[in-house]
Amino acid sequence: MKKGLGYAIIAYIAWGLLPMYWKLFGSLMAGEILSHRVIWSFVFMAILIVAGKGKWQQFRSLITNRTTLLLVGASSLLISTNWLIFIWAVNNGHVIETSLGYYITPLFNIMLAVLFLREKPTGRQWLAVALAGIGVLIATVDYGRFPWVSLTLAGTFGLYSLVKKRVTYDAATGLAGETAFVFPIALAYIIYLFATHQDAAWSLPPLTLIMLFLAGGATALPLLWFAKAASQLPLSMLGFIQYIGPSITLLLSVFVFKEKFSPMLLISFAFIWSALIVYALASIKVARTAAVTE
Repeated sequence: MKKGLGYAIIAYIAWGLLPMYWKLFGSLMAGEILSHRVIWSFVFMAILIVAGKGKWQQFRSLITNRTTLLLVGASSLLISTNWLIFIWAVNNGHVIETSLGYYITPLFNIMLAVLFLREKPTGRQWLAVALAGIGVLIATVDYGRFPWVSLTLAGTFGLYSLVKKRVTYDAATGLAGETAFVFPIALAYIIYLFATHQDAAWSLPPLTLIMLFLAGGATALPLLWFAKAASQLPLSMLGFIQYIGPSITLLLSVFVFKEKFSPMLLISFAFIWSALIVYALASIKVARTAAVTE
């Protein structure tokens, strides 16, 4: 569990900082950025699979197992949709709404954990859920309109987390399968843009273009860390650790991207972090009780 916690924290810090990375490519369409993200992630993972001992055999086993392939396909489509909405929102001035989306995700994760994984939160953990729910409700009301970006991000990533709990392959093999599943679609779209003279990536300054090529590593590494965490932590706990990411994104949106931030959002922020503290303390108590029982 300690290793899983460490992987989760590193992954969510990286995701919290990613809006700064995608802002570098603000002149490109979201679909073009996503396609490059998928293609270079596939290249990055292919190198890892070829270089890793026994990884190629595991990858072949994954793509020849119909049930696992369906799960990987579902997770691939979910995370790709999540990426597309996130990139579009960041480059169109909706960073705060992306932050709200990832604040909602842990509540969605807990609902999924109770419904599908039969996890049973304790009373204090439910208190944390209530506090977080109040914080999210305040933020939603303060936002003033239906937060479709937030809810889409929460829904796709929550379901992605659930599917990842069902896949038994290691993190690298699973992610290689996900990127391989959508690679043909991404490549076809890039070819279409090139053929219709709509591609803009190749006109980027050389350094920015190199950064776009490195999107594979920037995408794959946090997902690898997340996959390792998902295999070692309860889904409900994983969801609450996720508050690290949107908190960083929220701070970036206000202090770096200069988006409007109201006092009500500060109150929402306080409720959510109170929930995180309560949940962490409750989870520590549960873990200690389990250790004594064993």
